[in-house]
Amino acid sequence: MQISIIAFVAGMVLTVIVGKPVLPLLRRLKIGQTIRTDGPKSHLIKAGTPTMGGLIFVIAMLIILLILGNGSASLWIWLFSFLAFGLIGFYDDIMKVVFHRSLGLTVKQKLAGQFAVAIILLVAAQIFLGRGTTIIIPFVNYAWDLGWLYYPLMATFFVGIVNGTNFTDGLDGLAAGVSAIVFVGYWLVMLVSVSFPTLVMADYTDLAVAAASLAGCCIGFLFYNQHPAKVFMGDTGSLAIGGAVVAFALLSKTEIVLIIIGGVYLAEILSVMIQVASFKLWGKRIFLMSPLHHHFELKGWPEVKVVRMFWLASAVLTALGLIIVSI
Repeated sequence: MQISIIAFVAGMVLTVIVGKPVLPLLRRLKIGQTIRTDGPKSHLIKAGTPTMGGLIFVIAMLIILLILGNGSASLWIWLFSFLAFGLIGFYDDIMKVVFHRSLGLTVKQKLAGQFAVAIILLVAAQIFLGRGTTIIIPFVNYAWDLGWLYYPLMATFFVGIVNGTNFTDGLDGLAAGVSAIVFVGYWLVMLVSVSFPTLVMADYTDLAVAAASLAGCCIGFLFYNQHPAKVFMGDTGSLAIGGAVVAFALLSKTEIVLIIIGGVYLAEILSVMIQVASFKLWGKRIFLMSPLHHHFELKGWPEVKVVRMFWLASAVLTALGLIIVSI
């Protein structure tokens, strides 16, 4: 517990420190955000704001884990997910900045990379930690063995959540605040899991340090990312966060509970899927704009109010998820 508290504080402080030299560097390199022309008009003033700020907390995380981590197999597997998804995001950001393509990689390119990483993650957890192919059904604590179906189903679910974190990163401080709450939740999940070492052959103390560190990093990132944002995390940061979240769920066998804890991410990506499906099938839009946070903006909500309400929703959902885990 004590070392994870140290990691939490270190995450906040080190992210602010790392941001001091990185932010001016991003400005000098003219790594600015390209704003969607079909988005809310109030966002047009954000054009040129430095992006790829996720590098700030990725660097901070690596430093913290180098010092405080035990280097367990579970930590390496978690770190693979965090960095591999983040690398896809980094390349996507480069495409946007260098080639000035607001949408970056094509959907097929991005999904191919994400599914590849998800499959490797699932197989690695099986080979090195004996994760198995069971999922825990809440309330009854029933272990349902999905067999070979586990891999395609979980890969699809994980890719969905990762993209949900990406869609959540659309307003100043939204993704960072929501994710800080989610990681505090998983910090507590990992501390509880220490008492159940047979759940998965994982070092849950190491994973608690990772979750606490990343929660602190997200809070520290708000120093630069809260409204009006001085920097955006970009896909580098949002996809890395998504990779971290799904790896925590995988290694604690809380994939079902992730539907609750990561409910904001899920709502964001479902809003996009529903919007696209509705328009293609019936030529009508369900929402004023997707992802979901833009719908509330176009209804007249100030950006700060939307962000605070999503933070509140994340806090309620995370608390509910923790209650379910404890039952």
